[in-house]
Amino acid sequence: MKLLHLFLLSFFVGCFTPLYSKPINLPTKDIQSPPPRIIRTCCSFGSDLKVAAIPTKKITHISSLANLGPHKYLGNEQEGNGIIYTKRGGFIDLGHLRDQADWTAYLYNLIKQTAGKETLVQRLGAEGGIRTLNLCVPADLDSTDAILLAGRIAYDLSVWHEIATWFGASSIPLVTERFSSFSVEDAYSNLLGVTLGMEALQSSLPYEQAMTQLIDRTFEKLEAVPTEADTYAAMEQVRNIWWTRDKKLPSPKIMLERQLDVYERVRPLLVPGLNTNNPDDYALTVPEKTYNGLPLTNLYQLVIKPNYKFPLREIFPDQVRRVVTQHDFQLLLEQVAKEWQHAQIQYTMPGWYYRN
Repeated sequence: MKLLHLFLLSFFVGCFTPLYSKPINLPTKDIQSPPPRIIRTCCSFGSDLKVAAIPTKKITHISSLANLGPHKYLGNEQEGNGIIYTKRGGFIDLGHLRDQADWTAYLYNLIKQTAGKETLVQRLGAEGGIRTLNLCVPADLDSTDAILLAGRIAYDLSVWHEIATWFGASSIPLVTERFSSFSVEDAYSNLLGVTLGMEALQSSLPYEQAMTQLIDRTFEKLEAVPTEADTYAAMEQVRNIWWTRDKKLPSPKIMLERQLDVYERVRPLLVPGLNTNNPDDYALTVPEKTYNGLPLTNLYQLVIKPNYKFPLREIFPDQVRRVVTQHDFQLLLEQVAKEWQHAQIQYTMPGWYYRN
C-alpha cells in the first residue's frame, strides 16, 4: 500500500510499469539552471482571434491527434502543441501539459540532489517578481514521496504563473497576458501534465519515451476528438459563452469564463451537449501529503518578491508584505476572484464592448 498515490496515477493512464528504473537523469549543470519561465509558447483560447494593430492577422492554436509528435524535454520542433478537445477532460493545452511534466522531472532531479542536505536555495528567475525555491528534504525521503513533492512544487509554480499573469506579468514588455490567465483549460492541463510527469518518472522507459506513450494513451482514455475541425467545432459551441471573437488580442475581455478552482481537486470544464460525462469522473487531485501524512508544503517554500503591479496593501491590509509564499496563494486567488467578479459585472453594463 506504500505506493497507493502512484498506483492511482497508473490507474488513471492505464499503464502499469516498474518504478524508478529510467527517470530522466539531468547533468548537474542542467539542475543548476532551471527551465525558462515559458518553455513552449502556447496557447490563446479561441479561434480566428484578431490581433490589435495587425488587421490581417488571425490566431488559432488548435491541434489534433495526428500532430502530437514525440515528447522532448524542454521541447523541440517535432512536438505538436496546441489545444485539443476531449470528451472527458475538456480542452487540453498541450503546451501547458508538456511544460508541467518537464518541470516535474526537473524538480525531481533537484530533490534527489538535495536529499540529506539541510537546505537548498534555488533561484527560479523572475515572473511577476523574483522567485526562489527553498528546499528542506529529509535524508530518508523515498522516491515515491520525492515524485509527489516534485509534482506539488511544479503545480504551485503553474498556479503562480496564472496569478502573475492576472496581475500584469508578461513575456513581452507592455503587452498584458491577462487574457490567458486562468483560462478554461489551464488548470486541468497543468495538473494533467504534473500527473503524467509523475507517472513518467516511475516508468521503465526513458522519460521522453514514457511521456510520448503516456500522452497518446491519455488522449485516448479522455476520448479526444480526432481532428482540428472537431476541436474548432467544440470551441464554436462555447463562443460568446466562454470566449468571444468580438475583441482583439491581447484584450482580457476575450475570455468570458475562467477557472479559479485550482486546488485540492481540479475538474475539467466540459462543453455542454457534446457528451454526457460527469466532470467529477476525471477530476485530478493535487498532491498534498507524503505517504506518512506529512504535508508536502512543509518540505519547501516558494519565496516570491512580487513587483509593483500586485496590490499587496489591499490583499494584506494588516501587514507590510514584501514577499509572498505558496501559503499566501489562497488570499491571492481570492483577490483574483474579486477582480474577476467586478469585471464580469462591467461586461453586462451598456457600452462595455467599446472599452478596451
